[in-house]
Amino acid sequence: MPETIFNKILRGELPCHKVYEDDRVLAFLDINPLTRGHTLIIPKEVVATLDQLSDESAAALGRVLPRIARAVMAATGTRDFNVLQNNGARAHQAVFHVHFHIIPMADDGSGLGLGWKPLNLDGEEARKLAEDVAARIAAG
Repeated sequence: MPETIFNKILRGELPCHKVYEDDRVLAFLDINPLTRGHTLIIPKEVVATLDQLSDESAAALGRVLPRIARAVMAATGTRDFNVLQNNGARAHQAVFHVHFHIIPMADDGSGLGLGWKPLNLDGEEARKLAEDVAARIAAG
């Protein structure tokens, strides 16, 4: 896997403004924030995308994301926020190490801007796709 800025932060070669750390997770302020309090949460397991992450690291992230979000909201005085997680270059991933963003939506309008282009869902196609996904989940 290619070297990333997050690998260097995990090894202590680059500083960060740490807000949380345990044996599987590190959270710190984004150095190019979209808004005040923009926080990154990364697993210490070094993988590029969420689908490559172990169940143990995924569970560790899931346990701390709500706690970190509550703390960021309290510290920034905001109530609304986005949790963003991108996988792959076409999905706008810039650092190829799994990471989640907690991005507060500030009263001044700063935060995550989002474009959404929904498609129509065909019932028969959706049924077949749901069956295929469910079978793959069951197969492990």
